[in-house]
Order: sequence, then C-alpha cells, then structure tokens
Amino acid sequence: MASGFWAGIQREIRYLCREKWDLALVLLAPACILILLGSMFAKGKPDHLPVAIIDQDQSSLSSKIYDHLSLNHTLQVHTISDQTVEIEKLLNENKIWGYIHIPAGAEQRLVKAQDAEISIAFNQSYFSIGNTISSAMLLSTLQALAEFTGKQYLGNTLPYLDAPTPNIKISPLYNPQLNYELYLEPYMVPAILHLLLCCCVAFGVGQELKRHTLNAWLSQQSLWSALLSKNLVYITIFCGWTWAWMFWMIEIRGWFIAGSLSFILLGQVLFYSAYALISSAVVLATQDLSKSFGLLAVYGGSSLSFAGVTLPLNNAPLFTQLWANIIPYTPYARLQTEQWVIGSPALFSLPPLLILGAYTLLYAFLAYFFLKRVQEGATR
Repeated sequence: MASGFWAGIQREIRYLCREKWDLALVLLAPACILILLGSMFAKGKPDHLPVAIIDQDQSSLSSKIYDHLSLNHTLQVHTISDQTVEIEKLLNENKIWGYIHIPAGAEQRLVKAQDAEISIAFNQSYFSIGNTISSAMLLSTLQALAEFTGKQYLGNTLPYLDAPTPNIKISPLYNPQLNYELYLEPYMVPAILHLLLCCCVAFGVGQELKRHTLNAWLSQQSLWSALLSKNLVYITIFCGWTWAWMFWMIEIRGWFIAGSLSFILLGQVLFYSAYALISSAVVLATQDLSKSFGLLAVYGGSSLSFAGVTLPLNNAPLFTQLWANIIPYTPYARLQTEQWVIGSPALFSLPPLLILGAYTLLYAFLAYFFLKRVQEGATR
C-alpha cells in the first residue's frame, strides 16, 4: 500500500516535469498571482484621492473645512470652485471622486443654530473608494464644524465661558488602519489559488481518461492510493504557495497571527483537499474536461462572492444562503478570520474546521465512487 502510494506520487511528479504547460500552471501561475496581489495591496489603503469643494460661502467656516480636508491624508483637494457644471464634468471624467458643497450663508445659519445646509456627494459606483472618501470627508467636515463652533465662534463671543464641544472616539477593531492588504489579500489569495488548484487537478485526472492511461495509473496501486497520491501532489504544491505567501505577510509585512497558526494551516490543508477531491469527482463523473471546467468554474469561482466576506449574507435570498453553505470556502473564510485577525479561542473555530473535514471526506468518497465506476467500465 505504502509503496504504491509513493509510486503514485512519483508518477505524478514525473508527469508534471514532462508536461511543461502543466508545470507552469502549478509553479509560474501561482507565483505571478502572489506577486500581482502583493504589489497591488502593498500600499495598504488608497490615499490622496481627489475631491473638490464648492465654496459659495467664502467664510471662516469654509476655510476651516478646507484646512481639515487638506490635512486628511486620504483626500486631496483637487479644486475649489463655485461652478456646479465644472464639478459635474470632473466627476464624469473621474478626476474627482466627490465634493463638498458649502452654500452661501452656511456660517451665519450655523451660528444661529440653524441647518448650515452643507452637503457631501461622492461617487458610489466605485464601492470601496466611495466609502473611503465619504468617511474621510464626513470626518473632516465634522471636525471643522466642532473646531469652528468651540474655538472660534464661542471662544470669541463668550471669552470667559469654557464650553468644550463633545468628542466621540471611534475605534475600528482588528483592522484599525482599515488596511486593504490585511482585509482583502487573505481572502483573495486562497480564492484564486483554490480555483487554479481545481483546474490543475481536473486536467491531471482528465488526461488519464483522454490519453487512455487509466490502467497504467491504477495497475500498481489501490483505487484509494491512486486517488490520494495524485491529489496530494497538487494539494502539497498549493499549500506550499499559500504558506510562502503567509511568510511574506507575517514576517515581511508584519501582519501577525492573533490566534492559532496551527488551526489556520490545518484548515488550509483541508480546504485545498476538499476542492482537489471535488475536482477529481467532477471529472470522473462527467468524463469530459470542458463540462468539468464549466462546473468547477461555477462552484469554485463563486466562492469569494458567496462566502459573506465581501458581500453580506444578512437577509440574503434562500438560494444565496444555501449556496454559501455548500462551498468549503465559507467555513475556511470564517476560520481564517477568527484565528488570523480576531484571535478567537481555538475551540470557537472548531466547527468550521470540522465542516472542512466533512467536506473532504464527502468529496473523497464521491471521487472514489466515480473512479471505481470508471474502472469497472474500462474493464468491461
């Protein structure tokens, strides 16, 4: 059994060394993906995003708002204008991402305890940028209003009265820098690599059927040994790439693991194993690579969208919630978030780990069932 298992691993390694395109798919493609994503998110968060001010008040209040916007490193005041048409043109050309409108008489209305009628508009068609600049513009504007009211107007009007303005501290938890590298990259890397893994495994199994080498594959080992040895080669390679990327994130970039590293590593092994085995099962069931790639693209390619990490599942339709709970990426994303970012107790992440194990066993038995059926059909 053991000799057959190692012989299967060596056979698959020889196949990869012989087939240069397959070798590139497991070595060059992941490297390019990691370099691309690492470069894309290395800066962490967009800054100096251009915005504009429509200043029709030309007052001390509007000057204070401009000062606070200029000091916010997320924003860059691109232009100061009182022409709405010009602002619309800049928005349409993506030269600015939003603007603040300070109408005439805003300061006078504010000091009379009336609505200053200051408005903020932003481009929400770009979701992340829209949220970033809206928060930055709102924060800077509120800070300017508080400073103007407390230090300038009340300080000059009632010099002997200490009337401090209330302060509210807002503290984002677990990712206080709102850093995209910590938020998006840990989700995107496994999401892309597991899809690439599915393609590699599907192609590796499909080639056995296409080239009629099934007997050579199964002749010197049991069905379980043949199935596991072939899948284990790809699982090991993609786990290795993931661990290399984690070394970059933790040791080079400094994103420490708040919880259990062993839980994350075990979860990744089960995560990639589940997708590798379902890929084998699909190819053996359809015996058609084109159909297999289509099915795996739907099943694996939808992982990031349906796992609840970028789009919320609260009040989602029944189909969306059902689909989210039949893909292994969902429990893995939960486990990774709990152990990498939040630092939850290890036992708290045991359920998603067990779910990943259940997926792995289920897909292993499905792949074994279809492999046995293919073998029986070939011997008739």
